[in-house]
Amino acid sequence: MEPSLVHDTTQTEATPRTTRVLLVDDNEELRELLGGYLTRFNIASEAVGNGAAMRLALAGGHFDAVILDLMLPGEDGLSLCRELRAASDIPILMLTARCEPADRIIGLELGADDYMAKPFEPRELVARIQSILRRVRDGRDTPRDEPPSQLRFADWTLHSVLRQLQAPSGLVVPLSNAEFRLLWAFLERPRRVLSREQLLDAARGRAIEAFDRSIDLLVSRLRQKLGDDSRNPNLIKTVRGEGYLLDVAEIR
Repeated sequence: MEPSLVHDTTQTEATPRTTRVLLVDDNEELRELLGGYLTRFNIASEAVGNGAAMRLALAGGHFDAVILDLMLPGEDGLSLCRELRAASDIPILMLTARCEPADRIIGLELGADDYMAKPFEPRELVARIQSILRRVRDGRDTPRDEPPSQLRFADWTLHSVLRQLQAPSGLVVPLSNAEFRLLWAFLERPRRVLSREQLLDAARGRAIEAFDRSIDLLVSRLRQKLGDDSRNPNLIKTVRGEGYLLDVAEIR
């Protein structure tokens, strides 16, 4: 039986500790270089080369974040990301030599918090780790209002608990996690222009470049689910040079 990814994270509040990250990458030289570099910023790292070793490390100790390479031998980074997100909310930063927008969308849908293309500057990696951990800390410290159980717009209904979209005909339209979060962000701020950066943040691509084209593909997929003509959309409209807006008169 493989070790569980869920572990006891109880900490003594009065005892400060060094940030700990788990680096999962099959490049041994990169693991050694990053391990030494991260210590300069009070970030301790444990480095492993595959999914089995990742599970053992997570079962044996507490980590604040996981840095996960997309291209791994055996189980790839996407399948491991899916497994991690199903078991916990630990922040995940993905590394990849592939820069296609479709890869980034898959990462968003599986729950990755950030995405960096190789090669990269080690100092940028540190900044991204620190940014992710700040967002996690701020999110836990900020009280959240209970979201409504459903939102109705233009004869469509989005159910927050079931995470389902219901068409005017009553048919349930399946949404990916990223598509659900994106639509919810639009519904929270109707008739307001949202930048690509804001939409990427809503879809969990938090520190990806603001003009990354992956958000355009994600919006296009959401339009298709809503039956919205991409050439002449009625619901999700493009505001050239600024972003997108949801053009609905009433949300209830």
